[in-house]
Amino acid sequence: MAIKISSTPWGVYKNEQLFLFKLVNDSGASVGITNFGATVASITVKDSKGKFENVVAGFDSPEGYINDTCYIGSTIGRYANRISGARFTLDGAAYNLEANDGLNTNHGGYSGFNRKAFHPSIENDQLKMTLRSDDGDGGYPGNLDLAVNYSWNDNNELLINYQAATDKNTIANFTNHSYFNLSAFKNKIHFHKLTINAARMLSLRDDYTPDGTVVPAGKNAFRNDMVSNKFKLNSARTEGLNSFYIIDNIGDEQQLAFAAALTEETSGRILEVFTNYPGLFLYTGDYLHSTCLNPLARPWAPFDGLCIECQYYPDSINHPEFPQAVLKKGWGYNKSILFKLGTL
Repeated sequence: MAIKISSTPWGVYKNEQLFLFKLVNDSGASVGITNFGATVASITVKDSKGKFENVVAGFDSPEGYINDTCYIGSTIGRYANRISGARFTLDGAAYNLEANDGLNTNHGGYSGFNRKAFHPSIENDQLKMTLRSDDGDGGYPGNLDLAVNYSWNDNNELLINYQAATDKNTIANFTNHSYFNLSAFKNKIHFHKLTINAARMLSLRDDYTPDGTVVPAGKNAFRNDMVSNKFKLNSARTEGLNSFYIIDNIGDEQQLAFAAALTEETSGRILEVFTNYPGLFLYTGDYLHSTCLNPLARPWAPFDGLCIECQYYPDSINHPEFPQAVLKKGWGYNKSILFKLGTL
């Protein structure tokens, strides 16, 4: 059956109308998406006993997203993850970016797409979000046109497809920043079990920028391991994971490869992730927090959810030995992430 898509006016941001869309399949499972940040606001699916619950962090008002600093559910651009020193050189020209993470830029800087109102449309059971990012936006070159396409089906598969073009050579790297908790937030993510299809990863510095070395995943590999088994405990805080994994056998650009699987025993839910990106960044939500404007809603806190961010390598433009995320004038960008929800 056709997916039902409805929309509700959801306020105004910088003179742009905001909407909350709901995509519902034949079983009643649904995805909520707002055009503020082209953000996944909810994914409501059954547990093993047939109970519908939401499994991604979100807010019940646009104000929650407008005040958010943790990229909750949002589309990340122009460049997912960090660029060292907030600068790069392309075609002999140097570009200075917005340093919003110490000396580095992260997730597009202060001009990131998570804080922009996209233009929505519904086309053939698909929700489409478009954005024009002007030349110089956040320091990046080129007028860039991005379309984020969301499809939801009766198999509880959320397909997110990114298509972009530019009128000047630039760098581009888009991802989704949803925080998943398959227990529907009854528990922290510590006891979730994770598999990542990666035998290699990047060696990262203390500021989470790569030092240029590819290393075996070794003890940091995930093969149906409990997430918290990889955490580091010390007197000051519990240190989770901020790690970039290189996906094995990524294959052809048109074919989505298996990237990861997340399971949670009490709910019986499973999340499978497929992509044609070369890697993924695992973030276990160490620094997740929110200011709760609605006293009846819960504020988000560390380890409430984890992110599986499929993307190009961080800081690749400053590491010529890495696969490059250069989008050239006249070329097309076409990358996808598939989140498949089910039960064990």
